[in-house]
Amino acid sequence: MKSTHSLALALAMAISCGSAAADTKDIKDTKQSMLFDEIPIGSWSTSAELGAITTSGNTVGTSVTGKIDARQELDDWSNQYIFSGYFKEDETTNDDGEKVRERSAERFSASAKAAYKLMADHEKLFVLASHVNDKFGAYTKYSTLAVGHGSRWYQSSDKSVDVEVGPGYFSGTNDAGESEHGLTVRGAAAMKWKISQSAMFTQTVSVERGTSNTHSIAETALSTKINGTMQMKAAFSARNDTRVPDDKKNTDTQTSLTLVYSF
Repeated sequence: MKSTHSLALALAMAISCGSAAADTKDIKDTKQSMLFDEIPIGSWSTSAELGAITTSGNTVGTSVTGKIDARQELDDWSNQYIFSGYFKEDETTNDDGEKVRERSAERFSASAKAAYKLMADHEKLFVLASHVNDKFGAYTKYSTLAVGHGSRWYQSSDKSVDVEVGPGYFSGTNDAGESEHGLTVRGAAAMKWKISQSAMFTQTVSVERGTSNTHSIAETALSTKINGTMQMKAAFSARNDTRVPDDKKNTDTQTSLTLVYSF
């Protein structure tokens, strides 16, 4: 009888230990399967960044840059919405000797992307719509509609590389007032590198090649955590168009230092 009780007790302990080990393994596997840049299913990840520079003395001016980036993860869809803006005002002296403030830069952009998840991990079909309004740019208006396939080419515990490719359509108005539109082939890549628990390096690039123009955007950024919700971000971005009016340059660049609030 005593041996029967001992056997039952040993069996119960074995089952209990086995269940605990299985639960621990499941938790460990779940943590390992969740990469550093992923969002839990059914949740949002939103960041808002703002940077401003004001100068006085011999040079008087103000520049402000801001961006809102919202990502949503659902069972079958990954959605992303981005809105950004930049403007710059300088104080100059007109022909009458009066000091006036003039807007020298003004750009607003918005984009929305919906990606349907395929059976394979990080394989998606996407549709992307974007619009840029740039008052002083080579193209004052530039709209894009693109579809395609996205996949993750590389991933590790601290790095990831995502690539997208597909056809699209663009419509734009250049600084000379001429309208352009046509089919494009779009390619994009995004690299993320978690340098440490508090630092992240990112590199993004997209290229839209059409019959009359090739439109490219690239950004290099390094962000560091200040606390659980605040980050400091230093970034360099470049926009390039191969076909521009004679009085415009092909490439516009911007260097920024912003505060980022995540929620």
